[in-house]
Amino acid sequence: MRHQKRINHLGRTSAHRKAMLSNMAASLILHKRITTTLAKAKALRSYVEPLITRAKDDSTHSRRIAFSYLQNKEAVSELFREISKKIMERPGGYTRILKTGMRAGDNADMCFIELVDYNELLLGKKEDAKAKSTRRGRRGVKKEEEAGKSTPAPKDETVVKKPKKASKTTEEEKTETEVKPEAAAEAEE
Repeated sequence: MRHQKRINHLGRTSAHRKAMLSNMAASLILHKRITTTLAKAKALRSYVEPLITRAKDDSTHSRRIAFSYLQNKEAVSELFREISKKIMERPGGYTRILKTGMRAGDNADMCFIELVDYNELLLGKKEDAKAKSTRRGRRGVKKEEEAGKSTPAPKDETVVKKPKKASKTTEEEKTETEVKPEAAAEAEE
């Protein structure tokens, strides 16, 4: 029975598990998105989210605690400089797990784990959804088309003329005009 066994040991010793989670957390902070198995992503989420919360308070103590978890200077500086500014207003839930399917070799559940505020594709869709505020049925579209027919908008009729290709150069024209009288004289004889 698994009563009160909250930690997924991931089939590793505690030192190996801590080192793996530290490396994965540093990679997530530096690259903003990593691909891993679903079990590792869930373990990483509970490891990295308290660190991101700690980054809201930029003090020497917070930096030292974060470094003791990450063991990577670049990741700590990225966490406190860039990421903390973006997540300052967010109360929690800094990571997102997106399932991608099964791995070919051993059929393990694979996923992306990413920082929520750094996915431009999903942030762009949210802004587009807010831009569309009214809902129009088919009848509204027909009325708009009829209104457009009754008062046609002026059209800009600018015609672009393509330059004609010169079929013969001036030298070729000269030779033809010189040849034609001779050819005409030969034809008369």
